[in-house]
Amino acid sequence: MNHASTIDPAETDEIDEAVFVARIEAFHEGRCRRWDDVDPTADSNDEPAGTDLDGLAAARQYQSALADAGLAGLNYPSEYGGAGLTQRHQEIFTRIAAAWHRPDGPLSISHGMCLPMLNQYGSHEQKVAHMADAIRGSVVWCQMFSEPGAGSDVAGLSTRAIRDGDEWILDGQKVWTSGAHYCDFGLVVARTDPTMPKHQGLSMFIVDLRTPGVEIRPLVQISGARGFNEVFFDDVRIPANNLLGDVNQGWNLAVSMLMFERVSIGAGGGVFNAKRNPDLIQLAQDLERSDEPLVRQALADLYIREEIKGYVAQRIRSAVAAGRVPGPEGSIAKLTGALVARRTRDAAMAILGTSGQAFGDGPTAEKARRWSDFCISAAGISIAGGTDEVQRNIIGERVLGLPKEPDPHKGAAWQDVPRN
Repeated sequence: MNHASTIDPAETDEIDEAVFVARIEAFHEGRCRRWDDVDPTADSNDEPAGTDLDGLAAARQYQSALADAGLAGLNYPSEYGGAGLTQRHQEIFTRIAAAWHRPDGPLSISHGMCLPMLNQYGSHEQKVAHMADAIRGSVVWCQMFSEPGAGSDVAGLSTRAIRDGDEWILDGQKVWTSGAHYCDFGLVVARTDPTMPKHQGLSMFIVDLRTPGVEIRPLVQISGARGFNEVFFDDVRIPANNLLGDVNQGWNLAVSMLMFERVSIGAGGGVFNAKRNPDLIQLAQDLERSDEPLVRQALADLYIREEIKGYVAQRIRSAVAAGRVPGPEGSIAKLTGALVARRTRDAAMAILGTSGQAFGDGPTAEKARRWSDFCISAAGISIAGGTDEVQRNIIGERVLGLPKEPDPHKGAAWQDVPRN
């Protein structure tokens, strides 16, 4: 069902930005709080995709209301459940909505990674079948790339897909899959031709996670969070028309999807991209440490880096809203975000001291606990979507023009490459 009729059709041709901004603000008033009024550490123990079913219910309610207001899927075609508006509408919405603490975390991968892939690479039939429900939030998606033996080297994955008549048979294991325990569908990269070099024999598939043979096991982290999962495929039969794109062209799709992920991490909204410097200043004042030179220096440095990150993010979001698939700039945004997260962690622990590791019952104990949770999770931002080292390699090769690292197995069939 298309809910874009609440938007004046004239807006599709010539935007009255002030009017459109007012509509976005009016929608969020009473539903959400501004980030300026929220302690960002309150959500710091959540995974990017969220971990609890209450959070999922809130996300779906928010997204459903957004669709009813004609503000969901703004730049997706109306025939696929979008609002049928322009890239400029999406750019404005992204910029204005970023100021609000929206409860859409559990949908971040579904909307930030999977929907763009369906829109760009899906067939007409796939878009009709899946996009409207995903836009509305009634169906949630995840991505499944990493494996126990293929982390940073995603192209080395070993999950197999073998054609059998009108079906593909999927066997293998994925790991660190965010949100799989509450998702309905996933995009899976599997090896379809082991006789080809590792980057050339991959394909991407749409998988219904309720299909027999799919087993999802949550991974319990040291913090108690359960946002990541192992996913096992045991003779899972999927229809042949669930192939996304062309056979053995999955690496190109995987690269596009990884760039969408890096942009989501480095230039998206939500808890990982909220400015934390104001709350650290308040924390330093509460602990009577705001006059210490080293603390003031750390806070000033963090302020500068957060402002730079904001400008990088704004540039990336504008490019994405203009319809461009993120290139190496996605790596720049992601690397910048990871650096800011680490600087924030270091500043927080310097201010908290031992109270960041051993909590008492004082007035700042709860805030210290939340900052400690954030500090534990901050390192993960340097891993998700490709490690910092991977991002530096991409920037070096595609921006600076440096030579690639030598690969002794370049051009060799995947099945002939030694593996541990």
